[in-house]
Amino acid sequence: MNGENIIELTTELQQRIPADLAHHLQVIPKEDQGDALCFYVAADKDSEMVREELTLLLGTAIEVAPISSAAIKKALIRYYRRGTEIETTATGETAAAKTIQGGQDFLDELILEAKRIGSSDIHFEVFSDEARIRYRIDGKLIEKFKIERENYLELVNKIKIRSNLDITEKRLPQDGRINYEAFDIRVSILPTLYGEKIVMRLLGRDTTHVSIDALGMESTEKEQYLEALKASKGIILISGPTGSGKTTTLYASLKLLNKMTSNIVTIEDPIEYTLKGINQVQLREDIGLSFSSALRTFLRQDPDIIMLGEIRDGATAEMAIRASLTGHLVLSTIHTNSAIGTISRLIDMGVPAFLIAETLKISVAQRLVRKLCECCKREETVREEAYKHPLFRQLKTHYVAVGCDQCYYTGYKGRTAIYEMIPVDYELTQAIKTNSQQLEEQFLRDKENRLSVKALRLVSKGVTTIEEVYSIIIEG
Repeated sequence: MNGENIIELTTELQQRIPADLAHHLQVIPKEDQGDALCFYVAADKDSEMVREELTLLLGTAIEVAPISSAAIKKALIRYYRRGTEIETTATGETAAAKTIQGGQDFLDELILEAKRIGSSDIHFEVFSDEARIRYRIDGKLIEKFKIERENYLELVNKIKIRSNLDITEKRLPQDGRINYEAFDIRVSILPTLYGEKIVMRLLGRDTTHVSIDALGMESTEKEQYLEALKASKGIILISGPTGSGKTTTLYASLKLLNKMTSNIVTIEDPIEYTLKGINQVQLREDIGLSFSSALRTFLRQDPDIIMLGEIRDGATAEMAIRASLTGHLVLSTIHTNSAIGTISRLIDMGVPAFLIAETLKISVAQRLVRKLCECCKREETVREEAYKHPLFRQLKTHYVAVGCDQCYYTGYKGRTAIYEMIPVDYELTQAIKTNSQQLEEQFLRDKENRLSVKALRLVSKGVTTIEEVYSIIIEG
């Protein structure tokens, strides 16, 4: 840069940031310092906020150097030329993306904020008179913006372009992907009565937060689960409804098992995180690559550990069980409401009871509940209407959600898992082989292991609310 504040930029540096993002943040790459990437930032911008956003999006250490806004504008025109700049607005509960270029700025802002506050999904929905945008935060959808229909249509086109999708196709569903340096976005488009609904799933590449220690298991549960993971063969099954954290538990398990001496293969739908050193396969049923067909191929790949994203049918279930019987450790998920229900479900799928008894190492059921925000939660006396279930009569007081600027005014911040585990010992093995009724009776005697009891424990500790665990306790 010379004394007239003219920024000189090499092609290599220019390619370190997309044009839309450079315009949105008003930044220009300055130099690659090896351990950090340095950017010029307009002097009238909040340098620290810009640095945080660049770190989040580019996935590397960032340094910033203020420079005049005029110098930034000249450099943007010279190196990151694009179409006519049109203003975007986002005021209160209403936002407007005036043009496709404006829509791009608006889209970047949405993605940045969603990532910053920990949203897992962004929903774009259109109706007869307006459209809305919602974030899924800690499992619940929160409305962020309402926008005009015409602006929504332009935003949809920009999302399609970014996702490499056909902007002329409006009658059929489409799936695409947007890639950033630090995370990816899976895009799903669904035609509806009034237009196309879009859901963006934010997928982080950083798996440092995915670990057994971070799952929220109680000490006894953790010991039982780690003991099951030590097995050289057998099957470990995680059950629960959609969105209960089963996949995260599987990933944490694979990270622990991932050793240079092991060959690990997975078949997933979709691949949520990429794990270095693990051979991950994306399910493609449209071309015949199903869970069962992948499993057949896996067995010819000399695997030590196999992960199946989900057991959906009897054929896959029996194949997975037989694979675990022949010297492989198999991990998978299944849709049941309880740990004991997994065993009954396998029997209903046609898997012989003796095979289940010989191979199942541990059956795990889990749920996710939102945690109360520590900044605003409030203690209250339990109201009489809460006593509809006998378990609630143990409570004298409980904490309620209030809402503040630290939790996006939801009253909750973050989630934790509740686990129900059944390690398969000799007594349980015999019960599986002989009589499923005895199996149910044996589990009912172990009341402290129930999801409902553990859910109530979280309420009594002030971790979550009665409302969050009510359905878990009613299910028993």
